[in-house]
Amino acid sequence: MSAGLLQSAQTLLAGLISLGRTRFELFSTELREELARLTTALLGGLAVLVLAALGVAFGAVALVLAVGEEHRLMTVCAIAAAFIAAAAILAWRLRRLAALKPRAFDSTLAELARDYEAIKP
Repeated sequence: MSAGLLQSAQTLLAGLISLGRTRFELFSTELREELARLTTALLGGLAVLVLAALGVAFGAVALVLAVGEEHRLMTVCAIAAAFIAAAAILAWRLRRLAALKPRAFDSTLAELARDYEAIKP
């Protein structure tokens, strides 16, 4: 084996290691960003959910107490139907929102695909 061939192989290996390290650094950065975004979304969503539930519950109780005794059953049924309809609409919107979100680690996967195409024989 000649010294030039060995030097070329070492240079190629060093380049591949450097490229792999860059890709793993990108992956770890995306993973941290995704975890931070997910944590913020979960905590914010939970706070919104609790506050909204309290507000709606107090509003529903006030409405039931405000109507006359002869219309309370109808009012409770109407409020329950409104809650069910709101839950269905929210579930539908969340499903649409989840479908629109890009894949996690999309840029890392794209870079790895480019790397694969570059080194493919």
